[in-house]
Amino acid sequence: MTNSISDLEKADLILLTGSNTTENHPIIGLHIINAVARLRKKLIVVDPRVIKMTEYADIYLRPRAGTDIAWLNGLAHVIIKEGWWDKDYVRERTENFDAFAKTVEKYTPELVQMITGIPAEDLKKAARLYAEAERAAIVYCMGITQHRSGTDNVKAIANLAMLCGNVGIEGGGVNPLRGQNNVQGACDVGALPDYLPGYQSVTDPAIRRKFEEAWDARLPEEPGLTVTEIIKQAGEGKIKALYIMGENPLISDPDLHHVRSALEGLEFLVVQDIFLTQTARLADVVLPAASYAEKEGTFTNTERRVQRVRQAISPLGESKPDWRIISELSSKMGYKMSYESPEEIMEEIASVTPVYGGIHYDRLEEAGIQWPCPTLDHPGTPVLHSDGFTRGKGLFHTLEVIPASEMPDDDYPFLLSTGRVLYQYNSGTMSRRSEGLNKMYPEVMVEMNPIDAFALDVDDHSFVRIISRRGEVKVRVALTERCQRGTLFLPFHFREAAANLLTNPGVDPVSKMPEYKICAVRIRPVYGM
Repeated sequence: MTNSISDLEKADLILLTGSNTTENHPIIGLHIINAVARLRKKLIVVDPRVIKMTEYADIYLRPRAGTDIAWLNGLAHVIIKEGWWDKDYVRERTENFDAFAKTVEKYTPELVQMITGIPAEDLKKAARLYAEAERAAIVYCMGITQHRSGTDNVKAIANLAMLCGNVGIEGGGVNPLRGQNNVQGACDVGALPDYLPGYQSVTDPAIRRKFEEAWDARLPEEPGLTVTEIIKQAGEGKIKALYIMGENPLISDPDLHHVRSALEGLEFLVVQDIFLTQTARLADVVLPAASYAEKEGTFTNTERRVQRVRQAISPLGESKPDWRIISELSSKMGYKMSYESPEEIMEEIASVTPVYGGIHYDRLEEAGIQWPCPTLDHPGTPVLHSDGFTRGKGLFHTLEVIPASEMPDDDYPFLLSTGRVLYQYNSGTMSRRSEGLNKMYPEVMVEMNPIDAFALDVDDHSFVRIISRRGEVKVRVALTERCQRGTLFLPFHFREAAANLLTNPGVDPVSKMPEYKICAVRIRPVYGM
């Protein structure tokens, strides 16, 4: 997030898209509801599926799935045409505006209505509401990124925010909500194929030299592979061994038949986890890891806030904290890691990572600190880009609509989207062990529009088979108008009806993010159940 969670209550308007916030990020959802219901702030919700947040929206735009660039370009078109854009901000802080304006010129409200289904007049009203807000925040999540066009979707959001001068101010910003509690922290300290800690490029010789001297080791000169690329190359026999930590790709990755085949074809598989997951059952070696309650360390949350995690109980059984397992394994393999504590590791992070340079345990006793925090006397940074962008001027991107990898056709006429529900979490490894959570959401249900169900002679709570080009699952139906006609929504937490048996292997060409939000399926009623 460029801004802080608390900033959402400073915004005059919030544009929420691709985020079922009350179910996927309920605490942040409460902040948004408070901003709207108590502080009388404005809210625009853009989502193909009717979510709780639409009840609070001043304007609800309901596009067809996968058409985000069209409506984002359409908002920009209206704002530029009406002269509502922040001309001083654009002139002083951005570049490539003319090319951007020329691109969005053709995205008239009428064309956007044809592409997205959003009524032209509603698009105009939303454009005025966003542009007239003194401080407007954009909040998005994986409904924006988990598409073939995910990277361009995010760029289109950045375009809109810069157009109205909403980057670098309190109550504004471009605010992605992270999917798990330490995704931000993992990325910050180098769990990416192309960056060393602090988003320092592995291809930069000076950066590599700095880390080589700090670690007394040679580093690769080229970026590594993303998760989707790793699985693909394992399936092709190019990768012989994998070490998987805290991940359950046999539930969470797309096209699970291919994932299983790739993992089973490995010569050696190691899984490090707190439970014996579906993936761990395939492993040659399982390393039992300690849970968050059994270890010390830090997490960095969605607003870039580094926070202490304190051990509550001793590790159970033979489990150990991840850092100790890695250190001991590395030492046995010939590269000695002699860390004595997570604090010692944090000191090393601060020494080689400028944005973490001033973050030390003694400063985290009372509260967390938001990076960048380059020095010991720096207070942290609640709002990014206040004084300028990292690259100098903000770059407007010229973007066109990109079709999804797979769309409905005569053989597979329905569009399936996957996601989460409030009472379960990710692959269910932890949440489905909770009796209370299982009582609240005990089994997987596919959401279907009642008109579609009537045409298929499908009753509420009856069983159907959902079939894609890659696999099929049997689930009960939940009839609801939350889904548009021709679309289905299926949670991915349940191994007995794993949604990712259906999803397609298409990825964003830049980020390699799987296209979880769109795949083509057909429905077959199951009688006699």
